Amino acid sequence: MTGYVPPTALPRGLLDHVDMRAALAAHDFGTVFRLARSEAGISYSKIAAECDIKPERVGLLARGIGSVTTFEKVARIADALRIPGALLGLAPREWEAPACRVLPTPARATATDGDGDEVRRREFFKTTAMTGLAVGLPDLTRPQVGRRIASNLPDQLRERTARLRRLDDVLGGGDTYRVYLGEYQVTKALMRDATYAEGTGQALLSVLAEQAQQAGWAAFDGGKHAIASRLYEASHEAATEAGDKALAGNALAFLAYQKVNGDRQVGIETAARSCATAGPDAAPGVRALLYERLAWAYAVAGLATETERALDSAASALAEDDDTPQPDWVAWVDRNELEIMSGRCWTELRRPLRAVPVLESALASYEDTHARDKSLYLSWLAASYLTAGEVEQAATVTGRALELCAGVASVRPRERLAPVLRRLGEHRTVPGVAEVLEKARP
Repeated sequence: MTGYVPPTALPRGLLDHVDMRAALAAHDFGTVFRLARSEAGISYSKIAAECDIKPERVGLLARGIGSVTTFEKVARIADALRIPGALLGLAPREWEAPACRVLPTPARATATDGDGDEVRRREFFKTTAMTGLAVGLPDLTRPQVGRRIASNLPDQLRERTARLRRLDDVLGGGDTYRVYLGEYQVTKALMRDATYAEGTGQALLSVLAEQAQQAGWAAFDGGKHAIASRLYEASHEAATEAGDKALAGNALAFLAYQKVNGDRQVGIETAARSCATAGPDAAPGVRALLYERLAWAYAVAGLATETERALDSAASALAEDDDTPQPDWVAWVDRNELEIMSGRCWTELRRPLRAVPVLESALASYEDTHARDKSLYLSWLAASYLTAGEVEQAATVTGRALELCAGVASVRPRERLAPVLRRLGEHRTVPGVAEVLEKARP
């Protein structure tokens, strides 16, 4: 690839163009293609051929219809148009000479106003996350087969896993699954092929359990439920062997989150076992997370008293301030997250007077860059509005959720919105409902 210069290569002057930099930062490839044609004379047919995109698709993108969201396609466009990786949040491409590698200009990503500004800002954060994946991770040297590894390697791997976890804030499981699974598989091979002290091996097992959970969550988010279950079970086995009760409990909580949608009783039992496994000595954030998941299992089963008791236990755990070190995998659990879970639970229990206020309050400060999660949480708010008979407000919230989840590589927002849209379909004559239903059409 290094010796071949495609006919679609963008000239350096165009890459320095203000509008081009803003478009690249936002992954707005429609604007990139338009500028390539108008400023460099590169036809859409050439772009289509080199980027392996159907010509009609290039035309639609150039007219502002649709978007490019997969890592593979972004990388293909970068190579075809000779766009330096840093401008798109990628690692330097194979064809880049060191002297040609440029730094991105983040300020351009928010330089536009209007309706598209929010989406551009979200895409910029997505780009930033990709950049962190490519160049911001600890540099690890993998030992050869049979070589003895250093005792500090588990800590390096855990730091790497923590950084990779931040991708889940802005990317869906469809984007992150292979990344997380690859990390898990590398560590598993490391434990098989290398030699190490007993303590180092125990620490590696704990990291392996954490990585399996991360990969399992991405698989679940991407709709690969059977794979997710196997990874959670592997995580539980590794965490148990490592003596990491908190991670073992969390693996069970993940399994419970899956099971409750099928056999509710098994889901409740598994969630309760997760709390017991972690035990009362687990860090406050861990206990809060596991009690949240238990509350959810009770709520799905329609058990209001048990739900409230579990939510109270989660709140009590969060209220503790004993300086206990918190594992990175519970860093996102805070008071706002508990409010959201409370609202979700009361929505499931069809108690809108309790659900709506806490969801509205918690979501008021929730960043749109966390598009998948915010769209999910808005779906529960919309459902509660419908239960309360506030159809117009439910339609407005549903429309916002649809906007946020567009292009997110996760199956869950659409799955969650499906029953809400079916209920809205009973109110087509109410102002705003028909418009939202039309927006939801594939």
